[in-house]
Amino acid sequence: MSDAEPHTCVIIGAGFSGICLGIHLRKAGIDDFVMLEKSGEVGGTWRDNHYPGAECDVPSALYSFSFETKTDWDYTWSEQPQILEYIRGTVRRHGLTAHIRLHSILREASFDAQSGLWQLTLADGETLQARFLISAVGQLHKPNIPALPGLESFAGPAFHSADWQHAVDLQGKSVAVIGNAASAVQFIPEIAGRVAQLTVFQRSANWVSRKLDRPYSDRQKALLRRFPLLQKLARLKTYLRNEWMVFPALRGNRLSRWLITQGCMGYLNSVVTDTDLRRKLTPDYPVGAKRILVVDGYYEALMRDNVELVTEPVRAIETNGVRTADGRLTACDVLIFATGFVTNPFLDDITIRSASGELLSEHWRDGAHAYLGIITAGFPNLFFLYGPNTNLGHNSILLMAESQARYIVQAIDLARRSQTGVLEVDAAAEERFDRQIQSRLNDMVWSQVSDSWYKTGDRITNNWPGSVAEYKRATRRVKAADFLLS
Repeated sequence: MSDAEPHTCVIIGAGFSGICLGIHLRKAGIDDFVMLEKSGEVGGTWRDNHYPGAECDVPSALYSFSFETKTDWDYTWSEQPQILEYIRGTVRRHGLTAHIRLHSILREASFDAQSGLWQLTLADGETLQARFLISAVGQLHKPNIPALPGLESFAGPAFHSADWQHAVDLQGKSVAVIGNAASAVQFIPEIAGRVAQLTVFQRSANWVSRKLDRPYSDRQKALLRRFPLLQKLARLKTYLRNEWMVFPALRGNRLSRWLITQGCMGYLNSVVTDTDLRRKLTPDYPVGAKRILVVDGYYEALMRDNVELVTEPVRAIETNGVRTADGRLTACDVLIFATGFVTNPFLDDITIRSASGELLSEHWRDGAHAYLGIITAGFPNLFFLYGPNTNLGHNSILLMAESQARYIVQAIDLARRSQTGVLEVDAAAEERFDRQIQSRLNDMVWSQVSDSWYKTGDRITNNWPGSVAEYKRATRRVKAADFLLS
């Protein structure tokens, strides 16, 4: 089955980035677009990650769109249910509901040079056509479950934190958690008091900063509603702190790095009194080289009598537990994976072909790359939101999404004013851009670890090496000279 008329735009994904673009398209007078959402609801990562304690590690004041600020957050660090409700409300308020197709999974996309259209095939066999195709699938959406020997033999419930099984009662159970990063440090404090025994298997220690979360009072919410300037000032304060203190640490500023290190170590040393445990929890790499975790209660949970931290590598899963490299079997009733997401290769669930038949996966065989993280040579009218080298280690990703959405709308307008409506980035322009940022990334703290989700081999494929302010400047206007128009 096929739509009779091609769409101007097809957006893949209805999370924060896709919704942001949809709003900007409507503001630009482009209403002929459809958003393909694989699930039965909007929300992206905030729909999928509903584990106990799920919340944002960016302060609430900065975790909303600049054009749709929220003044009634319940906490200074927003929780998953309220973020998801914000997304739903934003969709309703901006009239996007009619543009969203739920349970729609894109499997293949091929560009036809003769028509200048993308030919799309969905999982159910339906076909669509689009003048412009935009990926908004994000970088953290595909759960990573390691292929451990014997996993299928485990007798109890086993699930990833991004597929939390709320029907599984953890009360009084022995629970093993494999992984100790961003999700684990949030749900471990929530379940530690309910389980009989909790064993956390740590591959490497993380830098952890105390969150100091607190609820907003009714009076504070009323003041924010009445005086919108207060919300703008709080947003600006958070933004500038991240730009002026956290970002310099990632770039190598000794003072900023020392201050953040001292803050993290202060939290660790004030809570963890056991010398051996403190040693296990002390990272052996510079602060910021991997994601800095901002949380309350994690170290406190590890100090409980019913919680154990294991640093021996996991060798196999057996019927009744986890076997580590030293031969020890840790018995457990429930197994929870907090092992993050498959971030590379990008877009490996969709077969994307250029007009010449080149696969995007082959084009990116040595690691994903894109001009401004938004468009790559050889694939006309294909754009990326939260694409290669646009992730941040210091600020709100929503700021990046807004810049990308504005830029894509400009690029679409430029293409539509051309003779054929086809726009492609010049390969030389993309190569210059990529060469420049990869050179800068070599000087960032992320290059000082051999393995992280930011990297494909030795190449840093996920992160942006500059400040948010720099990215805003770089994407403010489309440079027509960097594009091929036909």
